Amino acid sequence: MDTIIGIDLGTTNSGVCVIRDGKPVMLPDEDGQTILPSFVGFDNQGQLLVGQSARNQAILAPERTVRSIKRRMGEDTKVSMGDDTFTPQEISAMILRTLKDRATRVLGEEVGKAVITVPAFFNEMQREATRQAGELAGLEVVRIINEPTAAALVYQPDTDCGERLLVYDLGGGTFDVSIVQIEGGVVEVLSSHGDTRLGGDDFDELLLKHVCDQFQETHGLDLRQLPAARSRLLQAVEEAKKVLSFEPCASVNEEFIAEKDGGALHLTCEILRQDYETMIEPLLKKTIKCVDDALEDAKLHAKDIDKIVLVGGSSRTPLVHHLLEEQLRQTPHQEVDPDLCVAMGAAVQGGLIAGLDVGSVLVDITPHTLGIQCRSLLHGLPSVFCFAPIIGRNTPLPATRSEMFSTCVDGQKVAEINVFQGENDDVRRNQPVGDFLLEGLDESAEAGNEILVRFELNLDGILIVTAVERISGLERQLTIDNAISQFRQSGQEDAQAKLDGIFGPERQPSPARETDLDEVPAEVKQAVKEAIHLITKAHQVLPEADPEDVAELEALIEQMEDSITRRALEKIRETRAKLEDIVFYLQDA
Repeated sequence: MDTIIGIDLGTTNSGVCVIRDGKPVMLPDEDGQTILPSFVGFDNQGQLLVGQSARNQAILAPERTVRSIKRRMGEDTKVSMGDDTFTPQEISAMILRTLKDRATRVLGEEVGKAVITVPAFFNEMQREATRQAGELAGLEVVRIINEPTAAALVYQPDTDCGERLLVYDLGGGTFDVSIVQIEGGVVEVLSSHGDTRLGGDDFDELLLKHVCDQFQETHGLDLRQLPAARSRLLQAVEEAKKVLSFEPCASVNEEFIAEKDGGALHLTCEILRQDYETMIEPLLKKTIKCVDDALEDAKLHAKDIDKIVLVGGSSRTPLVHHLLEEQLRQTPHQEVDPDLCVAMGAAVQGGLIAGLDVGSVLVDITPHTLGIQCRSLLHGLPSVFCFAPIIGRNTPLPATRSEMFSTCVDGQKVAEINVFQGENDDVRRNQPVGDFLLEGLDESAEAGNEILVRFELNLDGILIVTAVERISGLERQLTIDNAISQFRQSGQEDAQAKLDGIFGPERQPSPARETDLDEVPAEVKQAVKEAIHLITKAHQVLPEADPEDVAELEALIEQMEDSITRRALEKIRETRAKLEDIVFYLQDA
């Protein structure tokens, strides 16, 4: 039986994968790296460079290096590389040949067949160019499949299950959103929208502009006009962008970036995540418009989607998660590495073509959100019981995430770090898992003194929480054993029920029980039963409600649950009237 490898030919990065023992396995290079940067170049001796070596060279010799060639696939054009010119197919073939040779080396056998992925919105010319590139690389391209199809195969290889997936693929150079139907052994793309000129490369350019504008304002020199400096900075801001997916700020430090009047100039700046997200938000809103268009073309609504799958390295951006949750009322899935899942899906397709028995991909995740207590707005009112998430549920393990917080008053000496696990905005409805004090804060600092809180959660469920005062460097750390299993064993079903009601109808909430009613008056007993029934209805309409209605619903549900607990008959009746009005209004809408 011939081995069929799966290849993700990406704009920024590429990868190769194969099925072994029923599972997709990424194939590494000699240094153990599974990702191959999609860079091609010639060194100063005319030798071919592909991958990281070409990416490194791009800093000093951008004229001898080509990147993001995927954006040119299907065009009748040539690109310059050194003293020669090449078609996009030829450049892509160099990447594919490198991956083919890697597979041959790792597997110890000659590899000649491959499944190669392309964006769902690629036209026939772009697909044919990809096939030609494969043939130039010495591969028999047994199938070209859509990237969202590949991602769906990784998340749901058992295609007999009926399920609709929305695959949001934000890569380095392209964006694609597809609605995928999985049923009866068939994976079908119902609709697709995208942009071949929107991706992480564009985010890098915005960061580059931000950094260069600051430098020019200070030194009167535009680094974008200096090819070597521009190339160095482009890689530096790309690394900063990656950091901002997990940290609230990132530093860019490039020494001897340029010269002026015979003196060396250095670049040092800090980029805040909130500033970065402000830069890219207009582009991300274009992707949300594509999401709406894809749903409309498929004649579906947000509530008809069973699962949102995130693909592509740029989908790690926290603002992407926020916008999708806001629009679709559902938590996106990113359990499988978004940089790898397309290549893995291509391998699954290759395995299915070869007649292999392919099993599901198992990834360790955190089943619930981890965060801390803070002061903020809760249901529109100031509160000290707000839950600030740091590691979201369904995050692959191991995971490290950080967020920045501020002190509340001038001269604050102590910051109390209370760690909770759960999905409710109110920490009182989540599970406490640990706490500690960061004492000895800078007393001269005014309110707003920044404290960085970092969570590190490993595969064994051990959580390390670190708090650092940025002014002084004061640091304190807490280790919480079995942070995951603690919550699983605690039986916090009521705390989870509310979110389950919002994110899907398959699990209905149980905010209160009809037990322990035997000893209360019949009138109260009946009111409690009716209230519980109304709360269930309220959870059912939450996924389709507008944001302002959601806030009102959640507040009324909380009031009702509190009234039930206290057996406060008049309060139950009062809240019930308000809740019925909004529930019936939404049901009829």
